[in-house]
Amino acid sequence: MQPEKNEKSSTRKCFCVLIYLVLLSLASFCWINLKRSRWHPQLTICDPQTKAQTDVSVSRLEHLPIASLESMLYEKPNALKPPRTDVLMLTPWLAPIIWEGGFNIDILNAQFHQRNVHVGLTVFAIKKYTVFLQIFIETAEKFFMVGHKVNYYVFTDRIKDIPNITVAEGRQLVVLEVPSYQRWQDVSMRRMEMIRDHSQQRFINEVDYLVCVDVDMKFSDYVGVEILTDVFGTLHPGFYGSSREHFTFERRKQSTACIPPDEGDFYYAGGYFGGTVEEVFKLTNFCHNAMMTDKANHIEAIWHDESYLNKYFLYHKPTKILSPEYLWDNNFGGRDFLKKRRFVAVPKNHNAIRNRRALNDYSRLRAKLKFLG
Repeated sequence: MQPEKNEKSSTRKCFCVLIYLVLLSLASFCWINLKRSRWHPQLTICDPQTKAQTDVSVSRLEHLPIASLESMLYEKPNALKPPRTDVLMLTPWLAPIIWEGGFNIDILNAQFHQRNVHVGLTVFAIKKYTVFLQIFIETAEKFFMVGHKVNYYVFTDRIKDIPNITVAEGRQLVVLEVPSYQRWQDVSMRRMEMIRDHSQQRFINEVDYLVCVDVDMKFSDYVGVEILTDVFGTLHPGFYGSSREHFTFERRKQSTACIPPDEGDFYYAGGYFGGTVEEVFKLTNFCHNAMMTDKANHIEAIWHDESYLNKYFLYHKPTKILSPEYLWDNNFGGRDFLKKRRFVAVPKNHNAIRNRRALNDYSRLRAKLKFLG
């Protein structure tokens, strides 16, 4: 009888040990998987036939393209000698200000070619402004983003007036029909709405960056990938070097574009801004919504879309700033700091292109500009 009891007791002990080992194995397995899941993202795959789900550990880093290294010869940068000392080249928030002599375009081209970037260039050829499109596109073909893929997005209310222009391989001219407005101020302000809407509906699927400029201009020197960044603005040539009190910001507190007298970094031009499609969408969405708020309160900012652009850049700092090289009017003459004139205004008869009120507005603007020579 005693041996039988000992045998049963031994069997129970073996069974308990076995159960303990199984539980220990399960606990170890769960702990290892939990630890691994902290470091490896899980992709859940659903089988449409069985509705079964399988967790597959996949890292998105595994799908990144292999980096290729190419040799390049160029002059070594001198850490003790800045490229220029006559102009400001860096903002307090560490955004570079783009000047001739401050970058190596060959290095930048190589970097952006590796990324295979596609750039969109938007212009508004509304009413009689279609007359500027020919020289705009022809000079852009010669100087703008040479060697890179470009889409020209032309907003117009006069499709029949758009000239037949042949563009280089890798580039295309896209004509977008939009409504017109009686006042040029309304045309100017509605640009923000149209760029915003097309960014969401089309541009986001076609290009990586957007450059938004005026059409009554021409390229006279190279403008390349050195300008590309998350979001950029351009220094207004008429206010370069001026103090805050001379900036024609919107000062009325009732306006959403209001900038207090003791605030403001630079005065940015409304006719030249850009960045990634996502950032341009955010910028134009803010400006349009602010305009609509003011319109509901019967307020129109002093310089229309440009006033709202300056308000946006005050509190959403641009990640690059273009110098007056990128937006110039030859009526200002030459300046010692200006080594390039990359994008210049086309001489025009404002009375013929706009209406009489527009001419008067333009004359008042010229009278306000205090340029430091």
